Amino acid sequence: MNMTGLGNFEEGNRSPAAERTMLNVHQLNVFVIAAETLNFTQTAKRLHLTQSSVSQHIKSLESQLGVELFERKGRSLEITDAGIVLLPMAREIVEGSIRVAEQMELLKDEIHGHLIVGCNTAPGKYILPVMLAKFHARYPLVRISCQVLPPQQVQDGLAEGDIHFTLSNFEDSPQDTGEYQLYLEEPIELVAPLSHPWAQREVVEPEELYEEQFIMREKNSGTYRNTAKGLMDIGVDIEKLDIFMEIGTSEALALAVEQGLGVGFVSKMVLEKICPGRVAVVNVRDMEILQPIYLGRQTAFPATSAQAAFWEFVREAGEEIYEAVRYRPMNEIEASLSKIKVKS
Repeated sequence: MNMTGLGNFEEGNRSPAAERTMLNVHQLNVFVIAAETLNFTQTAKRLHLTQSSVSQHIKSLESQLGVELFERKGRSLEITDAGIVLLPMAREIVEGSIRVAEQMELLKDEIHGHLIVGCNTAPGKYILPVMLAKFHARYPLVRISCQVLPPQQVQDGLAEGDIHFTLSNFEDSPQDTGEYQLYLEEPIELVAPLSHPWAQREVVEPEELYEEQFIMREKNSGTYRNTAKGLMDIGVDIEKLDIFMEIGTSEALALAVEQGLGVGFVSKMVLEKICPGRVAVVNVRDMEILQPIYLGRQTAFPATSAQAAFWEFVREAGEEIYEAVRYRPMNEIEASLSKIKVKS
């Protein structure tokens, strides 16, 4: 909505009488105190004004309204019928003005605003609910939008400022308008069905991987990229593995392995949340695959107070949040998300 246009519309439809009666809150406050004391001298003392200043404010208000508000009878001061009508409305305006001022002062000390957080990685989907719930508990005036999106959409959104923060396994932003920091490194495990021969082995040699059928994440996923790098470190070319199925989510991959469809690589956090104890973790000699998870923030526009607070909060509380997620069952993590307002 064009607020400037709305303002012009309102001003253009304001009657001449309305223009003349745009009231001064300070003058109304003087009137309220004078009506309560019925004494200009006492009114002046309470408001730390001179008596002549009080008289001038009352006369100005009377002139603006076109009515007399007080009537002098000898040495006493009486409020007129017009003053009696005005008094409750004047009190409401003055009290409303005070509330506005108080709320604006509070906002100087309170963090408020709207955060849009994007995520494209499976571990992030389990970390984000806890992270956002803890942040919301500390800063309850901040609204939060949480979006799980494909990697490219997350990167583009951050670069354009449409997404304020990301939890992603991609550090680079092609538009070079995001700042990234390593948040954690999540192990990726090779898992097999419990009935698989490898489930009983203490260690599997790297070259044996060429003999098995694999279920794998899609090639543009962070899990695939980090798995390929980890396998290369032990002399295994991921392109030469027998990959008979690609699956778009780590959760679906873990469940496919559980059903006996093959072996595959999956984040340890996903494994613990989706099928704990229902698949076997396979130890491959000298293999260690770590998936870095990056916290990114947009730098296309100046950070708001809410964005600055969230960046510092996550950096300070990162390890605590990670441990809270890592050792909590899935239903508790979902319950923590339901306690905060996540808006699309």
